[in-house]
Amino acid sequence: MATLQALTSSIESVLEEFLESIDIAHGELCITVEPSNLLTVAKELKKHPALKFEQLVDLCGVDYLHYGKDEWTTENATGTGFERAVRRLDNKPSPHWTGKRFAVVYHFLSVTHNHRLRLKVFVSEAQPIVDSVAELWASANWAEREAYDLYGILFAGHPDLRRILTDYGFVGHPFRKDFPLEGKVEVRYDATLERVIYDKVDIESRTLVPKVIRDDNRYIEDEAQV
Repeated sequence: MATLQALTSSIESVLEEFLESIDIAHGELCITVEPSNLLTVAKELKKHPALKFEQLVDLCGVDYLHYGKDEWTTENATGTGFERAVRRLDNKPSPHWTGKRFAVVYHFLSVTHNHRLRLKVFVSEAQPIVDSVAELWASANWAEREAYDLYGILFAGHPDLRRILTDYGFVGHPFRKDFPLEGKVEVRYDATLERVIYDKVDIESRTLVPKVIRDDNRYIEDEAQV
């Protein structure tokens, strides 16, 4: 905790005017900044002697669509094969998300000071654009491409922003919460045309309920399932 307090003091001292929020979550310091301040903050995080975050460990996108409103928009979930692993506390209200839809989350490591930091930048659905940090941390290159591919978040100044996981001509961004679980198109080989073609999905629509374990204050562990 002393290390976190020291890091908090350093962050506030160096970046106070750029911070939207700063708090400790899951044993790690987390800060939020506006997209317009991202590059300024990123440069200070890497180069300031008191911070020295030399490594970008991870970068990912998050979609907050329907966050806090419900777990799954269905009443036809399967009763076997999957479990929710939690039960909702009925006496506590569910906070509905009113902020921007998407976030880009960065995880940094300072080898010099043995510090870790989480940075969040929120962007709107209308303009899901942030600056690329690939020039500062080379590891951001493919991670930004992945966030673009899966969430449709754009990274201004990226040297080669194109899809990295999905196929050429893929329609949509599969990690968005409103992307259909069955996808939009399917690929098959046409023997008559002697080539691979794309068709509309003909899979019967069904609901898939994943096992999700949550630990925020809206849920408690279901002892019967432990």
